Amino acid sequence: MGLRRPAIVGILLIMATSVSPQPARADGPNDALARQFIDQHERTVRPLDLAASLAWWDANVTGKESAFQRKEESQNLLDAALADGVKFQRLKRIKEGGVTDPILAREIDVLYLTYLEKQVDPALLRRITAKANAVEKAFNAYRAKVGGREMTDSEVRKVLKTSKDSAERRAVWEASKGVGPVVEADLKALVLLRNEAAKALGFPNYHAMQLSLNEQSQAEVIKLFDELDELTRGPFAVAKKDIDERLAAYFSIPVDELRPWHYHDPFFQETPAVFKTDLDAAYAKLDILKLSRDFYAGIGLPIDDVLARSDLYEKSGKSPHAFCTDIDREGDVRVLANIVPNEYWMGTMLHELGHSVYSSKNIPQTLPYVLRTEAHILTTEGVAMMFEKFSKDADWLQAMGITLADPKAFDEAGSLMRRNRLLIFSRWCQVMLRFEKGLYEDPSQDLNKLWWDLVAKYQMIKAPAGRDLPDYASKIHIVSAPAYYHNYQMGELFAAQVHHTICREVLGGVAPSKANYVGNKAVGAFMKARVFNPGRTLPWNALTRQATGEDLNPRAFAADFRGE
Repeated sequence: MGLRRPAIVGILLIMATSVSPQPARADGPNDALARQFIDQHERTVRPLDLAASLAWWDANVTGKESAFQRKEESQNLLDAALADGVKFQRLKRIKEGGVTDPILAREIDVLYLTYLEKQVDPALLRRITAKANAVEKAFNAYRAKVGGREMTDSEVRKVLKTSKDSAERRAVWEASKGVGPVVEADLKALVLLRNEAAKALGFPNYHAMQLSLNEQSQAEVIKLFDELDELTRGPFAVAKKDIDERLAAYFSIPVDELRPWHYHDPFFQETPAVFKTDLDAAYAKLDILKLSRDFYAGIGLPIDDVLARSDLYEKSGKSPHAFCTDIDREGDVRVLANIVPNEYWMGTMLHELGHSVYSSKNIPQTLPYVLRTEAHILTTEGVAMMFEKFSKDADWLQAMGITLADPKAFDEAGSLMRRNRLLIFSRWCQVMLRFEKGLYEDPSQDLNKLWWDLVAKYQMIKAPAGRDLPDYASKIHIVSAPAYYHNYQMGELFAAQVHHTICREVLGGVAPSKANYVGNKAVGAFMKARVFNPGRTLPWNALTRQATGEDLNPRAFAADFRGE
């Protein structure tokens, strides 16, 4: 999953390519004050946010000490502007007094949450930024070492996907986790600092605060994930039994000897390639950028300008992960990637470029600056996931003009992998949500035990005997995107609902498993009108209703993994 620098403010929900006309009404007494506050915010905070975005990009692309220093300094300046207590009290009075104009009211609501997070001791904010910066820098610099040789992230994944040597796999897997002990102390200190800030604002802990600031209820999110647990536990157990039997046969070991390094992905968040057809073979000689460019242009959402600004291949010091970022909310959208010609990176590029089309590149410039970004992190993740899945679809590849050696075999393997991915990723998200909740509720507990207990319960994977290392700390999202990961799974629900709606309303009732969008500009038009243009005039669930006619729910998601 890609990392993106969190936007400091959100957007609004509208149906047309510009702000829909509102009925004439008299301004309330606070409307003029609201406009003045927003104007001042844009004049003072907008250039600081731009500087922070550029510094964040440079640090991740170059890995240079000087770039990380600029990143930290620019974030401190931005935080200081948002931490202004006098401004916050003024904003609070405007919000409590009520604003008549709905667009202004929503801007004030979004800004209130943005400023609220920073209403803590400025010195504490600086300490949080410095500590997070140090851990991110360590992640960017770290490379797995095996036998004295450094390995890139792609090389680690290749060994875990192809090697039949369990000892080699274990050595590479353990090396990939080696960043955990490097950052453990700083990460634990960062958790305490984040909790200190949350408690100063009246929240029980940082996890609860982050969900609240993102207009989510911790209790409601846990309730949804409990429902997903019930929904997926049985089907996941069946799918994993099949995967385990295939893996055991491949490695010539009993099923009960399978360990984490046998599952192809370092965290078992992806489907192991255990089927007769290797999807990577289809991509080995393909131009992933051309496929991405042609696909998005074909649905009326061209991305040439995004690719021109992006940094797409591996190099020393660069972040080994992938992300998309909107630099200025005026169309400067970029992707950082480390492309290798395989199915993983085809899916990753479709994912990150899905973020790019749901950005100020396609969100109308007529929207106010404060609101000119995606509706919510879960909705942009949903859009990215909706496009990502096509990398495993034989019909999609053939519609893109690619000749497959055995389309039937590719389709059978791809269909199983797409189905299994929904289940596997759902269970992985359970681990992340519940671990982060536990991490911030009680940082003093045995976090290594908590991590592996959750992995055993939700992913049904056995911990290595006697292992007592901070493997949880090797997941960069816990540092760089805290209390974020559950939005990936909520995004999967959103993706399924939107896809099913497109199948009904745009593609004439085609079965969701057979739809590939290729060359259909009506799909892009739907996405603009129903998902992109609205922004954040309403909270995320209202956007979900606007786009699909229903609240966010797991029904379409369940239909997909059941093959209905």
